[in-house]
Amino acid sequence: MKEPASIRGEYERLGAERFYRESGAGYRNPHEAGIVAVIDEAMRRWRPDLSDVLDLAAGSGEITMMLRNRKAAKVSGVDPFTFEAYENRTGQMAERFSFEQIADGAMAGRKYSLIVCSFAMHLCEKSRLPALAVQLSLISSAMLILTPHKRPTIRSEWGWMLTGELVVQRIRARMYNSMNVDGTRQ
Repeated sequence: MKEPASIRGEYERLGAERFYRESGAGYRNPHEAGIVAVIDEAMRRWRPDLSDVLDLAAGSGEITMMLRNRKAAKVSGVDPFTFEAYENRTGQMAERFSFEQIADGAMAGRKYSLIVCSFAMHLCEKSRLPALAVQLSLISSAMLILTPHKRPTIRSEWGWMLTGELVVQRIRARMYNSMNVDGTRQ
């Protein structure tokens, strides 16, 4: 597959959803080195519970691979577009739920110690973001969002309290604690 000039340019040309549908099987995040650096700093600073992690919008599995290397007990991936790239790289199946399906309750009743969403939640439709955030706040006690800019903004009325923020190599990491889960495994 020919590498696009820039993912942002492809988003503008095709739209994010079409870009990932067409290139999902061979997708690799071009910012992976920076993601490693920000994950390492986030792990050092916040020491999240890595007993059962959800890699949300998992891409080609870069977060899953990094967390496995950092002794995460269990990491599960979900991505409706890049599941083939995820499976090829990690050797495990990825569920295929979209942000919209999760916002509608597709993952209700599950429990994770941490959700990590890297370079994706800012692509969620603004109108769906509150429902997505609320649903995620019901299934995990903590969430780490990595983004190349300031979006998305997760509001406290959606069930999350911002507990920390850092920037490494122009990648922003925000740690949130759920106001809807007490942090104990259920």
